[in-house]
Amino acid sequence: MSVPSDPRPDDSAARARRRAQVWRVGTPAMFVLCGVLFAVSAEQSDGTDLRGGRYTDLASVVQAERNDTNALTREVSGLNDEIETLTDGLGDRTVNRYQDEIDTLVDPAGLTPRTGQAVKVTLTDAPEDVLSTTDRDQNDLVVHQQDLQAVVNALWRAGAVAVTLQGQRIISTTGIKCEGNSVTLHGVPYSPPYEIVGIGDPDEMLTSLDEDSYLDVYREYAADPTGGVGYAVTTLPRMTAPAYDGLLDLTYATPMATTGQDGG
Repeated sequence: MSVPSDPRPDDSAARARRRAQVWRVGTPAMFVLCGVLFAVSAEQSDGTDLRGGRYTDLASVVQAERNDTNALTREVSGLNDEIETLTDGLGDRTVNRYQDEIDTLVDPAGLTPRTGQAVKVTLTDAPEDVLSTTDRDQNDLVVHQQDLQAVVNALWRAGAVAVTLQGQRIISTTGIKCEGNSVTLHGVPYSPPYEIVGIGDPDEMLTSLDEDSYLDVYREYAADPTGGVGYAVTTLPRMTAPAYDGLLDLTYATPMATTGQDGG
């Protein structure tokens, strides 16, 4: 009786042959694949490190940001130094001197109120019935800007520390303009009667008014018994002239550029 052979040794041999065959085929294939990968890498990198550029660019960005940060830090430091210098300069003698000059000029410039004894001059047009019935020149029967300016100038010559017209403070740049039957002051039109008040020494101001030659002519028209312009002067024991609160910017006209034109 024969004993059946064990099939396992034959199976082991078959598996061994299959592994050997896989290695014989797979090993060359792996080498071929690696060669292909090396060739592709060399082609893409053009002989340089594929990852080197990325790291180099990142380092450049970091360095640029660091430089920007350092520059901004220096700028901030410089501005802080400038602030400290300006802050220290607030107590500088030059600044204090200029501030003292400003404080000194604010009052003469009319930017502060002034209170004291005063003289009030009132100018009026001739009565309406005279204006409508007389044959005299109408210009002799109404108040003009020159009349107002003459009173203001007389008060200033007398040393008035403040002058008002219709309650508005008069300063060196104030323009009194006659428009029709009204007077415009600081852009606001006013009708008579016109009240001019000067703050200062009453005796000095009264003397200056009496000695003004232009006002002598005006007073002659005012003294016409048939009726004429009005002129009245009174003294006030106490009066306040408000500070000027209008625009301080100076504006002026400039000539327009002209171009040559053909013909005569």
